Amino acid sequence: MINPVTVGVLFGIALLVFGPKKLPELGRSLGQGIGNFKKALTDAQEEVATAVKIEPKTIEANPVAPSENTEPNSQT
Repeated sequence: MINPVTVGVLFGIALLVFGPKKLPELGRSLGQGIGNFKKALTDAQEEVATAVKIEPKTIEANPVAPSENTEPNSQT
């Protein structure tokens, strides 16, 4: 699990690497990317759920036809 100290260190390193002007833009882009991913995931889940509701698989039970010889120990 990530603790607050780790988050602070990562934020400090990102601030040093990208600078104070670029960091908000990167955060905004990352947030939009995560939002788009969640939206696409939700759309895919809804599409699958709709497909399952529209085309449910039905299993038809075909009874086994009885054979001519139904007695187990009969000899002809």
